[in-house]
Amino acid sequence: MTTERHAASNIIQPELQHVAWEITRSCNLLCSHCRASAHKGGYEGELTTDECYRVIDQILEVGKPMIILTGGEPLLRPDVLDIGKYAADRGLLVVMGTNGTLLTEEMALKLKSIPVATVGVSLDFPSAARHDDFRCMVGTFDAAMSGINNAKKAGMGIQINSTISKLNVAYLDELISLAMEIGAKSFHPFLLVPTGRGKDIEASELSPDEYEQTLNHILDKTAELRGKIAIRPICAPHFMRISRQRMKQSGEAAPPSGRPATGGHPGHSFSRGCLSGTGFCFISHLGSVQGCGYLDMEAGNVRQETFGRIWNKSNLFTDLRDMGKLKGKCGICEYQKICGGCRARAYESTGDCLEAEPYCVYEPVAQRRLTGG
Repeated sequence: MTTERHAASNIIQPELQHVAWEITRSCNLLCSHCRASAHKGGYEGELTTDECYRVIDQILEVGKPMIILTGGEPLLRPDVLDIGKYAADRGLLVVMGTNGTLLTEEMALKLKSIPVATVGVSLDFPSAARHDDFRCMVGTFDAAMSGINNAKKAGMGIQINSTISKLNVAYLDELISLAMEIGAKSFHPFLLVPTGRGKDIEASELSPDEYEQTLNHILDKTAELRGKIAIRPICAPHFMRISRQRMKQSGEAAPPSGRPATGGHPGHSFSRGCLSGTGFCFISHLGSVQGCGYLDMEAGNVRQETFGRIWNKSNLFTDLRDMGKLKGKCGICEYQKICGGCRARAYESTGDCLEAEPYCVYEPVAQRRLTGG
């Protein structure tokens, strides 16, 4: 019985909070870091409008998560407004991740009428020249800023997304300041995961020590700007471990079981580090369901199985929820339930998504005992 209770305590109970949906892989840009290696032009076999409606109905059988329409560039899909409205009419919160360059005044008003609550626009440098170079097209910065202005005028919330690497980490504070000047509600620094075209800039990925320094700095900025702008690092699960270490140092109590709590330390506002397969999943343009867009492993396909069956029963998601299956130092880490390590980085580095997070410098207490540290 004791063994059974211990095994059960290692299981993360799933609660579907967010679904990121690549409704098209087509894109009008050729960005250096693109996980999908997206390009402009038709991709055969994308889910039809009716298939998308059916998937939305199946998602509602599981819960009422936020639906993030993304790509590629979602505004290149002709029926994007129909898909968004179908989801919103059924009570789902709809947001959109876009490069911003196609957000005309007319399109912004149409998105607001759905309604799309928030648009997340990608800005990777605080200046046009550097941003355009990274996005491999002149004029993208100015076009994105124009799109942001159009979205604001239409009454939608703005989120700024920035992919952080050695190329732009020195501009992090300037990016946060720019997001605040724009009037963004939130700033999401995405810590680079080198997949797709991102493999070509893998050498620009922050080192484990640089990750630690950057996440500590982000935690400081989160506390400093609390109430002014929400800052949430993405693809950086050890942010949770760092925040809990800092809570312990200050004598502040952490919320139970990794659940968010109001007020106090900024780390309270996050439920868990890696939500892959526990609170988050990704649907590809072809209907493949994954833990996230960077974890290139299929849990199932909505053309062969219902979304609910994939979410509840797939081997991949069952494994991702079982902390007892984590390997290496993640398997013995006292922070495993609130962090979990980046499963995509583990997979890209070792071919095994359950291996230890390769970009974490922390040495678990159990490991220190084994090594006499």
